[in-house]
Amino acid sequence: QLQLAESGGGSVQSGGSLRLSCEVSGYPGSPSCLGWYRLLPGKERERVASIDRDGDSKYENFVKGRFTISKDSAKDKGKIKLYLQMNDLNPEDTAVYYCATDVRYRGVTLDDPCEFLEARGEGTLVMVSS
Repeated sequence: QLQLAESGGGSVQSGGSLRLSCEVSGYPGSPSCLGWYRLLPGKERERVASIDRDGDSKYENFVKGRFTISKDSAKDKGKIKLYLQMNDLNPEDTAVYYCATDVRYRGVTLDDPCEFLEARGEGTLVMVSS
């Protein structure tokens, strides 16, 4: 069963840094794309960054130059660790952050596997104070 577990959130002051982690387990084979979304108070969920099988990453404009997405295969077979290094945080980054996978495991094939990502975890809260 596919499971995603985020961690690493917390409270920081403006200009501070946090590193989020997500453990992905139970994905049949390996995902073609992973990513991070966030849910800001009173707003719709928005994508933050994604990284594909080859390690190519994409970022939304509001985090370019500040956030870095990365991944590696955990020591435990069948598990993948996804990270989001967040630097120069500002109050507008306050949100619940979720990691997400492509939907190939559900039999959905897209030309771009990063086009649609599905978040299934509980999320981790990031709070940035001014």
